[in-house]
Amino acid sequence: MADSAPMIAPEERQDASGIMERKAQTLVNYINKSKHLIVFTGAGISTSTGKSRKTSLTEETGIPDFRGPEGVWTLRKQGRLRTSKTATTLQAVPSPTHMALVELQNRGILKYVVSQNCDGLHRKSGILPVRPPPQPRLASDSVLTCYTRIESRNFMGTATASIVGTVCALCDGVLIDTIINFGEPLPAESLQLARDHAEKADLCIALGSSLTVTPANEIPETVGKRKAAKLVICNLQETPFDKSSILRVFGKTDDLMERVMEKLAIPIPTFMVRRLLIIRIGSETGRPSVKIEGVDVDGTPATFLQTVKLENNRRVVRTEPFIINLRDELETGTQLNLVLEFMGHYGEPNLELSHVYDDAEGALALYLLEYNPLTGQWTATRQDTATLPTVSVNEA
Repeated sequence: MADSAPMIAPEERQDASGIMERKAQTLVNYINKSKHLIVFTGAGISTSTGKSRKTSLTEETGIPDFRGPEGVWTLRKQGRLRTSKTATTLQAVPSPTHMALVELQNRGILKYVVSQNCDGLHRKSGILPVRPPPQPRLASDSVLTCYTRIESRNFMGTATASIVGTVCALCDGVLIDTIINFGEPLPAESLQLARDHAEKADLCIALGSSLTVTPANEIPETVGKRKAAKLVICNLQETPFDKSSILRVFGKTDDLMERVMEKLAIPIPTFMVRRLLIIRIGSETGRPSVKIEGVDVDGTPATFLQTVKLENNRRVVRTEPFIINLRDELETGTQLNLVLEFMGHYGEPNLELSHVYDDAEGALALYLLEYNPLTGQWTATRQDTATLPTVSVNEA
């Protein structure tokens, strides 16, 4: 892809503040009338650094784009090395644009997101998965291959490229990712689903994308060609589909989306690190035991713990699955005090979680763990097990 980038990056343009305000209001009018809004995102939504326009919150996304003046492909084309510090995908915080899309999704306004990005920030921000939960399958060497998405596994100081091909500690299957590498085709089902939404969409907002990568760029192109639909593009550089858009915004996506959300009177939520934790009381090793495991919202395994320790138990469990053997069967009312150590990508401290075993509620409990990077505080809330994802590695 570096070969396709020009030696000199295309000019970046930014609309004046007053023009941006008027265009934001026009987009709000489109959103208010829309019945099926979809959003198409590119690397430009993950590049924000500095402070939010409306708050003192410092954004730490800072992931470089590809075709900007300091983009990945631009630097490679010019034979230059990056000198500025950027965030890793494990440490990056979703931008105001990411969080605005989450709130639009949660309110039922945004129907679908198509993204070219592989930084995992959409999923971290709270955008829900839309495809069926991944199921194990037989690989060519007749071993189970775990379809668990890499973005739901947070490995300590490890790049996803070195994770692929290793064995899942939870199902013994070979880990694969869902990143589309060069030369690989897009998954047929995912591409068809995106095309279906493009056909239904009456409004598509393309944010932070050069719209030059095929076949992904066919999604906004499809909307732009339909007379009954509207295409809105926000990017710093020109795109091939500018003439097909009904509204062309030159600027940073955060500048636009913060204005849009303000005019919609919808607050942009603060980013929270959210984890789902399952505690199972059973006999995993033939004796009474406690099993602690993380899951994603669709039931696939989620790796976010380094170690687990039970109070008054000298052993620290350091590998998945986290199983702690007990001396005796638990009685109703027994309190288990667990110390959870996380990966620390957001500087999160250990969490002391007190779980009270209630035989009447069954041997399984579900907790929602939330960490606020701004305050450095964890909260743990026990959830109704009826909300537990129906598919997990244990049931597949």
